[in-house]
Amino acid sequence: MSKAVKVIISGGGTGGHIFPAISIADALKRLNPDVEILFVGALGKMEMERVPAAGYNIVGLPVAGFQRRLTLKNITFFFKLASSIIKAKRVLKQFKPDVVVGVGGYASGPVLRAASSKGIPTLLQEQNGFPGITNRLLAKKASAICVAYPGMERFFEASKIEFTGNPVRHALMNAIDKEEAYRHFELNHGMKTLLVVGGSLGARSINEGMLNKLEMLTDKNVQVIWQTGKNYFNDISQSPKVLENKNVKIMPFVQRMDLAYGIADVVISRAGAGTISELALLGKAVVLVPSPNVSEDHQTKNAMALVDRNAAVLVKDADSKEQLLPEALSVLENQSMLKELQQNIKEFARPGADEDIARRVLQLANK
Repeated sequence: MSKAVKVIISGGGTGGHIFPAISIADALKRLNPDVEILFVGALGKMEMERVPAAGYNIVGLPVAGFQRRLTLKNITFFFKLASSIIKAKRVLKQFKPDVVVGVGGYASGPVLRAASSKGIPTLLQEQNGFPGITNRLLAKKASAICVAYPGMERFFEASKIEFTGNPVRHALMNAIDKEEAYRHFELNHGMKTLLVVGGSLGARSINEGMLNKLEMLTDKNVQVIWQTGKNYFNDISQSPKVLENKNVKIMPFVQRMDLAYGIADVVISRAGAGTISELALLGKAVVLVPSPNVSEDHQTKNAMALVDRNAAVLVKDADSKEQLLPEALSVLENQSMLKELQQNIKEFARPGADEDIARRVLQLANK
């Protein structure tokens, strides 16, 4: 009989942290059904909704990010951090985890720092090719570090590194019925499909790039699934350009991303590490628009790892208003380029990353 262990998974803030965290939790359950899992996230962030929806308990900390510009929010940052460290210690004392996993995001810092101080093994799951300062600091006392890009010895102790790749949503790997997918989105199976995603909140530059050139779709055999994000949906849904084009299906959030990926010929997306891992496993041609508003400009570094291998097309955020849709249509219309991108991105795929990481977590727990 496998030993029942307790695991805390900490972090979140964005889907790029939350979906891998849930994938690791699901893999732990598959490997050891008796495992007890508790998530620790940041109050007010999306993990406080997404994690319970996935069937797991979560505790929220009042922690928030430190603003890089002068702002009054930085005055409260230190009070929230101190409060979060105290609460993290309380959670550890009550739950008594055998191991703590950090996936990035505001909450992972206080929790992993508290765990390390108590001698509890910790594992970092670093999704990006250029880690943020929090993970670089936490790595010094981490027991293991699971990474998705080669060459991470520049940042972490080589003996701790395990090249696992990024875990992806397990449901995305299941075969889909394409006819069901076309019916779900009310689309035509005889047309090429462009999938546009900018995160759950939305990406202004991607939305502007689509809206600015939407008339280019006129008389083209192209239909669009467009996730605007909840912050932009109301305005975009009322745009005359959108209302006039029946082949453009907009929504604040795509619930059935498995179906959307399944029929997408080309994807427009930010360059988050989790999204790139999903696209690689599915072999999707992609136009990446790295966000300039992330630490260390890590999305550009993620994107360039693919662009340098002819595995993706890059459009700079500042150029997206004029260049985004023309570039995407260019890929759609160039069959040889489309096939090359689909084939080359598969070289970055790491199937089974969720279970590889889960096995390492259980090893640490059972020591």
